[in-house]
Amino acid sequence: MAATCNNGEILHVLFLPFLSAGHFIPLVNAARLFASRGVKATILTTPHNALLFRSTIDDDVRISGFPISIVTIKFPSAEVGLPEGIESFNSATSPEMPHKIFYALSLLQKPMEDKIRELRPDCIFSDMYFPWTVDIADELHIPRILYNLSAYMCYSIMHNLKVYRPHKQPNLDESQSFVVPGLPDEIKFKLSQLTDDLRKPDDQKTGFDELLEQVGDSEERSYGIVHDTFYELEPAYVDYYQKLKKPKCWHFGPLSHFASKIRSKELISEHNNNEIVIDWLNAQKPKSVLYVSFGSMARFPESQLNEIAQALDASNVPFIFVLRPNEKTTSWLPVGNLEDKTKKGLYIKGWVPQLTIMEHSATGGFMTHCGTNSVLEAITFGVPMITWPLYADQFYNEKVVEVRGLGIKIGIDVWNEGIEITGPVIESAKIREAIERLMISNGSEEIMNIRDRVMAMSKMAQNATNEGGSSWNNLTALIQHIKNFNLN
Repeated sequence: MAATCNNGEILHVLFLPFLSAGHFIPLVNAARLFASRGVKATILTTPHNALLFRSTIDDDVRISGFPISIVTIKFPSAEVGLPEGIESFNSATSPEMPHKIFYALSLLQKPMEDKIRELRPDCIFSDMYFPWTVDIADELHIPRILYNLSAYMCYSIMHNLKVYRPHKQPNLDESQSFVVPGLPDEIKFKLSQLTDDLRKPDDQKTGFDELLEQVGDSEERSYGIVHDTFYELEPAYVDYYQKLKKPKCWHFGPLSHFASKIRSKELISEHNNNEIVIDWLNAQKPKSVLYVSFGSMARFPESQLNEIAQALDASNVPFIFVLRPNEKTTSWLPVGNLEDKTKKGLYIKGWVPQLTIMEHSATGGFMTHCGTNSVLEAITFGVPMITWPLYADQFYNEKVVEVRGLGIKIGIDVWNEGIEITGPVIESAKIREAIERLMISNGSEEIMNIRDRVMAMSKMAQNATNEGGSSWNNLTALIQHIKNFNLN
């Protein structure tokens, strides 16, 4: 049934995903969920980003009859000095390209604003990194919903760090732990693990720091905020954070799992590696495989990749190690060739069907950089984690795993400023120890408890997205709030 406004027209929500896979995948899935409830959903993006999920959206229309569409605007490739087709941070092939993509965002603002005025939606559902959308929403007298990628716990931590500034205490050593005040749990950090914007002096702020300030301002002015999480994962932090924030907050995650109930498990369905991965997993024993992925953006030095590969080889644990599409492997790859199914390990370059891997009965562990999507997907399918945070908000995300007892830590203490990983190289012996602790010590009380907890949380995550579950009800409530806004 179509969701209608007071004028009888179908409710129209415009979705603006950011130019990064970790951001656009959940937001596009949110658009699909709205469309499944009869809301007209329009996704505004650039042509090459649209190609990644167009086939899924086309199927939503053709098979399910959803009122969902994609509108594209030209990416300013020539203006910023990028080759055609490089339109997201994930597609960057050199260290210089992310800076050019960041510059392109400023050039995209006006054509995006013009398109929004042309489309005249009833609501703007915008990624947090488009703070200017709060102004055009005010201009059009419509609500702006801000999409916030991380869990409530992460933003509660960041909020209290900014308010109480425990990291600014005199004579605090880089390696010394301190407690973040005021939180429902005792959560400790080291100064070296904090994001750069918290540590640097105000006179050294960068363009990205200024963007974060604009994001914070737009958050306070938004009609509401959506987090990709579910109540049962962090009930104390849902309640705590919602008391801190003036805009109302909603959560209807895990978005990837929720949207997979519509029709298709994987949003990006064109995987060249699907058959290789699934065939190989089918030949493995239950819960025996360690899945290793650090996302599509991180750039480890060859020395670190070599240490990881040595640890995997020495552990005798079957594994899938996902590498960036253009990763150089000739100097460090220790076993066989890429995609050699006769070996105990599978090295894969490029995109893989991560949800399918997580759900497979052979997958027994996940070594992760603690991206929000990856952590949620592991929880959804009951896969315990080895956490290896690198940059952005990943050290905060690691705390979700730590506090809930859903994995073990590799023991990283140094936050990286960007996707070029320059921190100390972790030696293979330390990596191997963590792998064997999780994957071989299955009979130990520690690991059995971790596996029990993550399986219990998995059931809660899946129940949350069922009809009548906490996430299902939150989505219903948000759509009703948007409709009520348009009644006023």
